[in-house]
Amino acid sequence: MTQSRGKPHTTVGKTRFYQGQGQTNPLFCIEPGIPCQHARDQASELMGCVCDLTISGIMEERPQMLWAAYYLSALAKALMDDAELGMKH
Repeated sequence: MTQSRGKPHTTVGKTRFYQGQGQTNPLFCIEPGIPCQHARDQASELMGCVCDLTISGIMEERPQMLWAAYYLSALAKALMDDAELGMKH
């Protein structure tokens, strides 16, 4: 997972998350320079939280937990997408 010079692959900082149709301002973006493995590890942790929030939100009938899971899953996807871009460079 390292480049030929021994430097780790890092995020490129191109992934943005927009919420809602026709939105032009991103809610968040991934910073460049995060080691790809760290970004992937964090995305995995977030997806674990998403799973827990989703189950709790359904079982306890708390829609705010489902919305939190929705946004956390979008953040996890953005991390994974940007890490993937970084792995290609």
